[in-house]
Amino acid sequence: MYNPADMPIQTLIDRRRHFLKSLLSGTGIAAAAAVPSLSAEQKSSITLDRLPPYVRKQSYQSLKQSTYDRSGGNADARPIAGGQSLTVFESDRPGIITHVWFTIAAKSAHHLKEMVVRAYWDGNSKPSVEAPIGDLFGLALGQYTLYDSAFLGCSPGKSLNCYFAMPYKKAAKITVTNEGSERVDALYANIDYQNWPELPDDTLYFHAQYRQAAPCQKAPAEAQEKNLDGKYNYVFCETRGSGHLMGVSLGIQQNADRWPGEGDEMIFIDDNSKPAITGTGTEDYFLGSWDFGGRDGAVPFGYQFYGAPLIILPERTGGRYCMYRWHADNPVTFEKSLKYTIEHGHANDRADNYYSVAYWYQREIATDFPPLPPAEQRIPKLHDNP
Repeated sequence: MYNPADMPIQTLIDRRRHFLKSLLSGTGIAAAAAVPSLSAEQKSSITLDRLPPYVRKQSYQSLKQSTYDRSGGNADARPIAGGQSLTVFESDRPGIITHVWFTIAAKSAHHLKEMVVRAYWDGNSKPSVEAPIGDLFGLALGQYTLYDSAFLGCSPGKSLNCYFAMPYKKAAKITVTNEGSERVDALYANIDYQNWPELPDDTLYFHAQYRQAAPCQKAPAEAQEKNLDGKYNYVFCETRGSGHLMGVSLGIQQNADRWPGEGDEMIFIDDNSKPAITGTGTEDYFLGSWDFGGRDGAVPFGYQFYGAPLIILPERTGGRYCMYRWHADNPVTFEKSLKYTIEHGHANDRADNYYSVAYWYQREIATDFPPLPPAEQRIPKLHDNP
């Protein structure tokens, strides 16, 4: 058998040079393997299909609104007296908010429940986003917990981050109101956004709705065995229009011992008479399992689309859980209406405290939210024998 190792080294070098020369001259193997020229349509297809979006020229203007010191000094925070509001974002042209960051210094131990964020789209007088600031960022029980997810997170230093895109076709405004009695000493804000010439007609508006039941009301005894209609379920949100659901953040404070879950999510789509989606239990919906590890083995966890980053005193009276679930892999679509619910215990046989924010997009600007409970009622408190 022929062995190149037996060939004189100079002969090998000469042959290699000849091969490279043929490549450069367009003859030999290179000519046979040459890439054919592409039409403009083919080039466009490759650009659209293969190139990452960030290497293509963008049509927006990237900007930020913040609480920076307008004098050029270092007093970059804003105080908010009790009962006062601060406008942290305002725009009068089409755009998209891409990221919201807050951090707070406040004397009140309950400031995460007392401060309220509201967002108004296209000049509406009523908000399409309304929630206590802690709940909006997934801290539903009023205490800071470090976690990271695809859309919300809390970083060391008690900083709050939101990455839900918030488009608006004409105008936008975001306010933060201190509904507590004590002054908030410092609110820092950085809000990244894009100015656009215009947005596509099918752009949907972002919504976030707060709800609570403290405590949830148990179903009548005769209805605690089976539940097919969701009549006594806890409601995350209700809306009319066309859009898709992105998910929920939920805080549960136990008012009694034992596992507070076993509640199935039941999502009603375009028909409130029966759920289109029914799950198998609270811990399953939030993509854990087996009571998140049980009374003595529960382990907090947090991932991009799901998590329970806060678990304290599991399955005991006073126990606390904070959870989130995002449907970014498969947003739940609706054409006429959405009613997003979950049982509190099997067939609603428990009376724990629930605090939640539902997040969704829809074509119409929805502002028909239930009244926000007063600040004092939003602070979790145990209820004996509810």
